[in-house]
Amino acid sequence: MKWLITGGCGFIGINLIDRLMAEGGHTIRVVDNLSVGSREDLASVCAFDERAAEALGSPSEASGSVELVVGDILDERLALAAARGFDAIVHLAANTGVAPSVEDPRADALNNVFGTLNYLEAARHGGVRRFVFASSGAPVGECEPPIHEELAPHPVSPYGASKLAGEGYCSAYARTFGVETVALRFGNVYGPRSSHKASVVARFIRRALAGETLEIYGDGGQTRDFIFVEDLTRAIRLAGEREGIGGEVFQIATSAETTVNELVEKLVPVLEGFGVRGIRVDHGPKRLGDVMRNFSDTSKAKTVLGWQAEVSLPEGLAKTARWFMEHYRPVPHAAG
Repeated sequence: MKWLITGGCGFIGINLIDRLMAEGGHTIRVVDNLSVGSREDLASVCAFDERAAEALGSPSEASGSVELVVGDILDERLALAAARGFDAIVHLAANTGVAPSVEDPRADALNNVFGTLNYLEAARHGGVRRFVFASSGAPVGECEPPIHEELAPHPVSPYGASKLAGEGYCSAYARTFGVETVALRFGNVYGPRSSHKASVVARFIRRALAGETLEIYGDGGQTRDFIFVEDLTRAIRLAGEREGIGGEVFQIATSAETTVNELVEKLVPVLEGFGVRGIRVDHGPKRLGDVMRNFSDTSKAKTVLGWQAEVSLPEGLAKTARWFMEHYRPVPHAAG
């Protein structure tokens, strides 16, 4: 297949590209503004050619080729040029997380709503058959879990609202224009290559390796559904080509509810097993916009998409910690 991946230099993107390269035979184009991921991150999983936005042509016919286009998802002309001739768009690029959306709701909306709209338009005008949208449980908001696809959405944070808007546009483009959109509501994703990620597992590991205290927001009783990135990229891969799923939404998680306190209880012994000593844990203020309970019912993904999570949390944490021990170097803080 020919894949266009926005945000392909980020954590999920490079893990997806690593999976596709291991399969072989795919053609990949990445659009990324390099605000989080880097050329070095992409180079860690594949060789690539960089293309200027104004010089884009049809997808390469060379099996296994990867192109990088440095550009922003708010550039609608770039979106139209980049997507032409591809089989699937995987739209990962976004403003991510609750905290940045609370700090700047307008920037969150611009990136997550108009950025998504640009690539849906690119799919429509470029004849791209499948559009895979990275969503989350945030559109549903505060509810009695497990979260499932039929729940009425009531987002708590601006981030949840912007992702809900993206899901809405996916539904509209599927029904009005025939673009086969598939929205995947990711759980809390963790795994190797997440050194830049702001989510809780990566943040805790970085702080532990730097000798800093692990700060839990609130009392630590808030729950999340932690999904290992290899399970997630397998779901994206299936969503890119499974027949008969255009216009659908899927919860992509593990159906397991884990408190942040329980996560720490599992993670600290793993890190200690790798020689990290003296790990300290403290509690800070609760964050605005945080949902207290969040885990998913993934039965629809199992029956319709043919997918279910396979990696347990202890196994995934061990694989993640090993990657950090082998590849991550804490940046020392300057004295002052």
